[in-house]
Amino acid sequence: MKSHELLREVYRDSSPKAVADHVGLSLSMIYKWAEATGENGSGTVNPLDRVVALIQATGDDRIIKWLCSQSGGFYLSDGENQSPTEKELMQAANRILQQFASLLSLIAHAAADNCISGEEAARIRSNWQDLKATTEGFVAHCERGEFSAVKKELEDRGSNGGNPC
Repeated sequence: MKSHELLREVYRDSSPKAVADHVGLSLSMIYKWAEATGENGSGTVNPLDRVVALIQATGDDRIIKWLCSQSGGFYLSDGENQSPTEKELMQAANRILQQFASLLSLIAHAAADNCISGEEAARIRSNWQDLKATTEGFVAHCERGEFSAVKKELEDRGSNGGNPC
C-alpha cells in the first residue's frame, strides 16, 4: 500500500478538517497528502514518505522506534533481508540469553529498595524493547527454516558437530 492510499483510508475514519486543525495546516494540504504524486497525480509528498526518506538517508532505526514509542507501541525488525550464518545464529541465541540476564539483573537491582524510580523504569523498558527486538529477529529466522539452512551448510562441509537436528 502506498502512503497516500493509507492516508486516504485513515481520512475515511477521521475528519480531515480535524486533522488539519490539529496539525495547523490547510485542509487542502491534508487532502493533497492523500493523492498520488508525480506525473499522474496532483498530490504532494506527505509526512509518511518524508519519514521513510529520512530513515533511508540516515540508516538509523531510532527514528521509527521513537515514532512507535510515541504511539504507545514498539518497533520490531523482522530481519527479513538478512540470512544468518551458523556463527550469527549462535551469536543471536547468546545475545538473547545475555540480554535476558541483563534485564533480570536490572530489575532485581531496581527493585532491591522496594521502589523503582522513573529513570530505572525507563532503563528497564529500554532493555525490554531491545530483548523483544532481538528475540523477534531470532524467531523469524527460525520460522523461515534458516536453522535448517545452517544444518545443510554444516553437512556440506562434512560436520554437524554431533547435532541431531
